[in-house]
Amino acid sequence: MPSCSPDCCLYQAVEIIKVFSEDGVGKVVEVPADMTARDVCQFLVYKNHCLDDNCWSLVEHHSLLGLERCLEDHELVVPVQACMSPESKFLFRKNYAKYEFFRNPLNFFPEQMVAWCQESNGSIPQSQLLQEPRHLQLLSDLEESNIFTVTTGRKLHNAPTDYQFCIKPSKGRTEQKELKMLCAEDEQSRTCWMTAFRLLKFGILLYQNYKTPHQRKTAISNFTTPVRSVSENSLVAMDFSGRTGRVIDNPVEAQSAAMEEGHTWRKRSQRMNVLGSPSPLHPSPLSSVIHRTQLWFHGRIMREESHRMIMQQGQVDGLFLLRDSQSNPKAFVLTLCHHQKIKHFQILPFEEDGQVFFSLDDGSTKFTDLIHLVEFYQLNRGVLPCKLKHPCTMVAL
Repeated sequence: MPSCSPDCCLYQAVEIIKVFSEDGVGKVVEVPADMTARDVCQFLVYKNHCLDDNCWSLVEHHSLLGLERCLEDHELVVPVQACMSPESKFLFRKNYAKYEFFRNPLNFFPEQMVAWCQESNGSIPQSQLLQEPRHLQLLSDLEESNIFTVTTGRKLHNAPTDYQFCIKPSKGRTEQKELKMLCAEDEQSRTCWMTAFRLLKFGILLYQNYKTPHQRKTAISNFTTPVRSVSENSLVAMDFSGRTGRVIDNPVEAQSAAMEEGHTWRKRSQRMNVLGSPSPLHPSPLSSVIHRTQLWFHGRIMREESHRMIMQQGQVDGLFLLRDSQSNPKAFVLTLCHHQKIKHFQILPFEEDGQVFFSLDDGSTKFTDLIHLVEFYQLNRGVLPCKLKHPCTMVAL
C-alpha cells in the first residue's frame, strides 16, 4: 500500500461544506475534521466583517422535516454534515438566546414551572417517585439524539399547538417516523423544556462555551477578527479650544469632552436638516433614507416575516427591528421582543416649524431621523416595555 505524504493526509482530512445566509446565498467553506461550529462562525464573521459578539450560530436546517437547531459551539461540523440528508443545509444566523439562560435564568426557568420541585424540598425520596416503574417509558437516549425546533407549524405533524419541538436521532439519515415529537402550551414552556434538554445533554460544556468564547482548538483558524487598527490604538483625546492642542490625560475630562462634542454634532445635524428640508411633510433627503443603511432596518417586510426573524434570533428581551408600515406609507413600525412576546409600535411623522420629525409616543418625544430614535431608546426605555438591546440583523454571505 503506498504511503501518503503529509500534504496528502492534510488534504484528505478537509471536507467541503456550504453555508447559507437568510437570503439564500451560499458560501463554500473548507472544514478540517477538528473544526467546531464556533470556528466556522468565527471564520464567517471575519470574512464578512460582522460584529464578533459571540451571538452567531451555525444552524442545522432540515427543510423536508421542518426542523432546525443551532449547533453547540463545541460540536464538530464534519460529523454533523455526514448525517444530514441532501436537501438539508447549514445556515449562518444570529442567536441572541444561545447563552441567555446563564444571564437571566428566571426567564428560562420561571417559578411556576419549577414550583413542584421547590415545594417537595427533597421530602419525597427518589425510591417513592419510582415506586411504579411500569408507568415509566424511555423516550430517547440524548447521547444519540439532538433537540430540534419544529418550524413548519402544527399542520405537518397534526400537533395541538404551534409550540413543537422534536428529539431526532443524530446518527444516520432519519425518517419522519423515527422522530419523537413533543408539544408545549406556549413559547416560554417550549423554551424551558428545550433549554433543560440542552443542559442535560451537554452539561458543563455549555458553561465552558459561554465563559470562553474566544478559545479555538483548530490549528487552521489562524485568523483574528480586527477590533481596532494600529492607528486607532494610538489615538489620544485632544483639546483644541486654546491656541495649541493639548492631550487630555484625565479620563473623566476626556469622556466629558466626547459627550460635549457629540451634543454639538447633534445640534449641527439638526440645523442642517432644517435648512435642507425642501417642504413641509417632506424631510431632508438624508434624514429620509439614512436609516436604510442600518442593519436593524428591513424595509417593506410583512408583519409575519418580522415575527419569524425575531423568533429565529432568540426572542430575548430587547431584540428589535424596524420596517416600513404596511398601512401608512409615511410611517414605520418598531417590532420588539419582551418576555418572549413580540410587540409592534408605529412610528409616525410629525411636522414642527416646517420640519418633519419621527415619534412613537404621539409626538411627546420627537427625532429628526430613525437613527436618532433608535439611539435614544437604546439608552432610555421611554414608553417601551424595555430598552432596545439587540438588533435583528441579516447578513449576506
